[in-house]
This record gives sequence, C-alpha cells and structure tokens, in this order.
Amino acid sequence: MRIGLLGTGPWARGVHAPALAGHPGVEFAGVWGRRPEAAAEIAAEHGVPAYEDADKLIADVDAVAVALAPQAQAELALRAAEAGRHLLLDKPVALTVPQARRIADTVAAGRLASVVFFTLRFGGERVGWLAEQAARDGWFTARCDWLGAVFTTDSPYAASPWRREKGALWDIGPHALSLLLPVLGDAATVTAAAGPADTVHLVIGHTGGASSSTTVSLTAPPQAAGVALELRGEAGVHRLPEAGVPPVEAFGHAVDGLLAAARSGTPHPCDAAFGLRVVEILAAAEQSLTERATVPLQPLPVTPQPPTTGA
Repeated sequence: MRIGLLGTGPWARGVHAPALAGHPGVEFAGVWGRRPEAAAEIAAEHGVPAYEDADKLIADVDAVAVALAPQAQAELALRAAEAGRHLLLDKPVALTVPQARRIADTVAAGRLASVVFFTLRFGGERVGWLAEQAARDGWFTARCDWLGAVFTTDSPYAASPWRREKGALWDIGPHALSLLLPVLGDAATVTAAAGPADTVHLVIGHTGGASSSTTVSLTAPPQAAGVALELRGEAGVHRLPEAGVPPVEAFGHAVDGLLAAARSGTPHPCDAAFGLRVVEILAAAEQSLTERATVPLQPLPVTPQPPTTGA
C-alpha cells in the first residue's frame, strides 16, 4: 500500500514520517504540507518526494496519513475519501459533528478502510488489558484522569492555535473516551463542568448502566501530569497499566490496523465512525459547559447483523 503524508508539524515529523518510512508493509510515497519548505525537509530526510499540491499526492497513493490541525484534516480527509483513498487520521477527526459525519459517511459509502490514531489503543500491554476489561460484565463506575502539561512547559504543541482555542476537552478528551467507551458502553448522557484554565470535568452515563468521571487538562503543573484509569465493578478494581509504547511504535500498529481493514473489508474498532461518535460526545460536552446542564445523546443506530448458520 502506498501511503502519503499530509502535514509537516512536530507530530508528522517525529511520529508519522519515521513510522511510515520504517514500516515493512507500506511504501512511504511522499509528503505535502502547508509549508513547502518543511515538506521538503521531511521528504529529504526519508528519501521521498515532496508535493506542492495535496490533490496530486492524493491521486498518487492508496491511502493518506493525516497529521494536521482538525479543521484542515477534516477538509483534506474528505477530499481523499471522495477520491477513494483509505484514511489514517488523527484525533479528533473534526471539530464539528457535520464535518465528522461527512467523513464517516464517505468512508462507508466507498467501502474504504479507516483508522483514527488514539495513541493508547495501539500497541503494548494496555491493548490486551483493555480487551480483557471490555470482555467483563458488571462494571459499576470508572475514573479517568488525563492531565497534561502542554501549556505549563516548553512543549512544541503549546503554540498550536486549535489547542489554545479548544483546550483539553478536544485534545485529550478523545483519548479518554477511546478507553472508556469500549469497556463501559456508548455514552447516553454527558455533563461537563469547567475547572482551572482549560481543565474540564466530565460525568458520562453509559448505556451499559455504569457511569464514569473524567478530568482532562493541558495546564496541569508538570509535577501533577499523568494518565490514570481505574475501573470498579463486580470484577473488583482494575487499573490501566503504566507501561506503554513509544508513539512511533504505536503508529506502526495503527498502520497495521489500516492494512488489515483494507484487506479484510472489516471496519477497525477505531474507524471513522468511532471517530464521529467521539466528536458527537465532545460536542455534547461543550454544549453542557455552555448550558450548565446534562445533555442526552442520540443512541447509535442499530447495525443489522448477518444471520448465523448452525454447525
């Protein structure tokens, strides 16, 4: 599979490009960016062409990996999907529900493969742990703290305009949801309250009957930063393992997922449809912050299952 990279920022340079260049199952076909000089630098580093036109790159590949701000990602991902290209997206897939829905609908209509790179869902001990918890019944509640220090350190992501505008809810919130939803079930209601700076507290009522509370922030003191997830239920208390894998390795596993979905035609659990649902929940949380009220979510449509045959 030939994959082109859209984006030239720190995440594209430090994660996407080296993972694509080092993956044995794909051909890293080229780079496009809004800053041509940055695209040329990344391209030269990995021995691939730099494109001055995004549509020309899209025309030359089988899939695109997108490492752009969400509003730019939404536009280019839709163009790529309309051209019949598979998608390896970052989170959130868009900043509005209509944009995210257009991407998901186009992917489905074209029978394309798609994967959204929720980092902790790919590679390492945490993947098996999450699958094990999702297979259990009887969860009562969960607590998730995802506290970043992006705005209190010299992080290269601190200057990101969209992060400054949308804050932790839209940047870190997708990661937390990607862990909670597979275990506790879809969100039925969401209530959000503002904390210090961009900190947001979420309470979600899940369709499985459990509830969860989540705190996200990009302005935590460096000494307080970290990720923790604790599940409580009939199976006792279970905590997310601390050990993870480097982002480049995790992205390589996301590429594996895209290849498998393209070969089999079976949607990946973190596909564009799941990315859409995450955006719907984030939008509901934003509405809750504004209205200071609990916001109900529309249930997901029921997908007909093919009939099973006996042995």
